[in-house]
Amino acid sequence: MKAKDLHEFSKEELLDKHINIKKELHALNAQRQLGNVDKPANFGNLRKDIARILTVIKESESKT
Repeated sequence: MKAKDLHEFSKEELLDKHINIKKELHALNAQRQLGNVDKPANFGNLRKDIARILTVIKESESKT
């Protein structure tokens, strides 16, 4: 997910995406505890997506 794509969404949609990604990360952590992780690189990707979403939300708040 690219930051320029995220600028097209409203704040509510970004917050929904943030919640969904956090749920995915939580599920992935549960899989890691069981030792069933297929792609360990997904941890970093999800964390970066969360950071991008939060950055876009902060940017939109500072503009208004």
